[in-house]
Amino acid sequence: MEALYGKAIVVADREMIESRPEEIIGPAKTMRVALLVVGDPFCATTHADFFIRARAENIPVEVIHNTSIMTAIGCCGLQLYNFGPSVSLCFFTEKWKPTSFYPKIAINRRQGFHTLVLLAHTCMQISK
Repeated sequence: MEALYGKAIVVADREMIESRPEEIIGPAKTMRVALLVVGDPFCATTHADFFIRARAENIPVEVIHNTSIMTAIGCCGLQLYNFGPSVSLCFFTEKWKPTSFYPKIAINRRQGFHTLVLLAHTCMQISK
C-alpha cells in the first residue's frame, strides 16, 4: 500500500490505539491522517473513544462506515435483540492471559442471551 499511495503506513495494533493514541492524534493536528479499521468503526468503543479524542483536539474527522459482524448476525438467523454484551477475546501471550471476558459470558448465559465473541486479529504477528 505504501508504494501504491506513496505514503508511509504505520500498522497500529490494539495496544497502540488504546494506550498511545497521541502517536496518531498528534500528527493529525498538522497533517492528514487516516485510521483504517476492520468493520464499522463505531462498533468498537476503542474507535469511538478515538473519535471523541480527535474532536476534543479540534481535529476534523470524517467517518466512512463499513459492514460489520454486528449487522451480519442476521444472516445466521439470529437477532441482535437476543444478545447480551459482546466480548473481545484477545490473543494470549506468555505474560498476559486476560480473563475479563468470562464474567460477561456467564452473565449472558444466566440471562438467556447469546454472546458475540469478537476474536482479535493477528495483523501484527503476521507482519513481523
